[in-house]
Amino acid sequence: MTALSVLDLVTVRSDQTTGDALAASRRLAQVADELGYRRYWVAEHHNMPAVASTNPPVIIAMLAAATQRIKVGSGGVMLPNHAPLVVAEQFALLEAAFPGRIDLGIGRAPGTDPLTRYVLRGGSAESADDAVSKFPEYVDDIRTLMSTDGVELQIGPRRQPLRATPAATSVATMWLLGSSDYSARLAAEKGLPYVFAHHFSGEGTGTALDLYRSSYRPSPEHPEPRTFLTVNAVVAATEEEARRRALPNVQQMIALRTGAPLHPQRTVEEAEAVEMTPDQRAFGEAMSKRWVVGSADQAREQLDKLAAEYDVDEVMVHPVAGASAGTDVTTSPAREETLRLLAP
Repeated sequence: MTALSVLDLVTVRSDQTTGDALAASRRLAQVADELGYRRYWVAEHHNMPAVASTNPPVIIAMLAAATQRIKVGSGGVMLPNHAPLVVAEQFALLEAAFPGRIDLGIGRAPGTDPLTRYVLRGGSAESADDAVSKFPEYVDDIRTLMSTDGVELQIGPRRQPLRATPAATSVATMWLLGSSDYSARLAAEKGLPYVFAHHFSGEGTGTALDLYRSSYRPSPEHPEPRTFLTVNAVVAATEEEARRRALPNVQQMIALRTGAPLHPQRTVEEAEAVEMTPDQRAFGEAMSKRWVVGSADQAREQLDKLAAEYDVDEVMVHPVAGASAGTDVTTSPAREETLRLLAP
């Protein structure tokens, strides 16, 4: 049976505040923990009306404190937005507080619009571009700074030690994330685990994973390649109900992909009331065909088929089921049901 994990964007519905969305995600993480899911990752996105996961380390601390066993991590930290030392310090502290339970997934994309990216880098477009070009160097910096020994640097006439935290006894597992060949090549070159963002488009997955495995250079921490993929999932008692619950996220993704105005995620009833054009319906249907949508048996079959097709022993599901009107705003029952019906 394929091992399962969870990806969460901390979705904000039209009936929720940010605090409500965080409470719902905390509960969802506890459900995943109780059901035996392997890991629970939160993404980094900025300035989006339906996404509250702007700061993965803060959310990871909240979720790790609310769970017992499950590994908690970032899917991922968008490294060009941050100084490498800050990221190393954050995840060294998380690992110290929750040893053996912290994953540091790192991505190269900014995860935001050009304006927010500009502000994140202190009002410098050149700084943002420079950070992207230095991505491989920054990955090495974080890896070294989080190590138990740290590093010594020459500053003028003297050498000075630099560590992410004073007395580390373990190190968070670092993963590289990507949706193209670039990160697959880099992860292979550096001997790091790699995750392909299959939920983005569902295209290029096999090529990237084959490239990663075929060019992998063993590292002391990871003598063998490690990889899995992500997929959007909505599971319900029937396929019809699952497709109904998928509609709010389908509409959200259509808006995102076509440049239409974004909004908090609609309830299922609000989404059903929206008049979609034939082109929008066709686009939504084509997009959701690459998702896992259906009853428990159908969804499990689809997940096992994905795992076999791409030769991965783990799949990270992104539960995107919409909520019905009147749902307790501090919960997300349809997302919880997706996890329960898929439980390992």
